[in-house]
This record gives sequence, structure tokens and C-alpha cells, in this order.
Amino acid sequence: MKKSLLFILLTLIFIGGYAQTKHVGIKAGVNFASLTGDGLDGLEDKTGYHIGVTGELGLNDNFSIQPEIMYSTQGAKLEDIDFDIDYINVPLLAKFYMVKNVSFMVGPQFGYVISDNFDALETDSLKDFDLSGAVGVEARILSFFVQARYNFGLSDVMDSEAKNAVFQFSVGHNFL
Repeated sequence: MKKSLLFILLTLIFIGGYAQTKHVGIKAGVNFASLTGDGLDGLEDKTGYHIGVTGELGLNDNFSIQPEIMYSTQGAKLEDIDFDIDYINVPLLAKFYMVKNVSFMVGPQFGYVISDNFDALETDSLKDFDLSGAVGVEARILSFFVQARYNFGLSDVMDSEAKNAVFQFSVGHNFL
């Protein structure tokens, strides 16, 4: 975990030295999260939220790198039981501008569990780290933006091959 954070930090410092434009902002939004995998039939989406800070390091007019640090409530529902997993997520996204204020985002997301209620599932243990892929779109109007994103699990979050699946809708504001 420490190696992942160090790698992300060094990458951002290196890229930041070559960036033409820089933005820093905040964002918040709603999550529709679940867990996918064999034997997980019957799980429903759990509605949660995310909040965090975002940056954008523009390398040219059409391409930038967007790192974020977010608190995100995820998990799933089974009948009347909510299975909560709260993460600190660190996406590191490549951003491609299709037209002036509309971009497509893709990249990895590193998730670190900070709390959960999985003691209720006595058969499985939750892993502390989650690697996900992220794809999404963003539209900007002046310093405000809206995003739609899908985060799909690449690593198992439990011993039983369960992966995160999260749709996110965000609004935000860039200060710089």
C-alpha cells in the first residue's frame, strides 16, 4: 500500500513539472454500488455518496492527467441488510478532450478500506485494498463540472471473488 501511494505521488510530481495547465477543485456526488461475482446473486445496489478533491494537469490542449482523492461509501444490499464498505479512493485518470469542454476519462483507481460492517458475513473476510478501473465522461461550464463514471473492480474485495461495481454521478467546482 505504501509503495502504491509513493508511486502515485512521484508520478504526479513528475507530470506536474511538465503540465501546461493546472486545476484544483472539489467534487461530490452519489454512488450506486454493488458487488459482482459468482454466487452473489440477489445483491442489490446500495446508494451512497462520495466527496473529495480533484486536480487536473494539462499536458496539451487535448490531454491531461486527473488525480483525485475521495471518500466513497460503497458496498451492497441483500434484502434488509446493508453491507457497507467505506474507502479512500485514489483514481489516476487520463483525460482526453473530445471537444472544448467535454472529456473522456480512463484509468486505474486505488482503494483503501477505512471502515466496514462485514462482521455480519461470517463466511468471508474483506481485503484492505481494491484495484479498480474507471471510465467516464465530464462536461464543464466555466469553473463548474459534472461527471458520470463507472468503476469496475479488477481485484477481489473478499475471499470469495467479489468485485466492486460502482456508478458515480458528480458535480464539482475548480478553484484554480
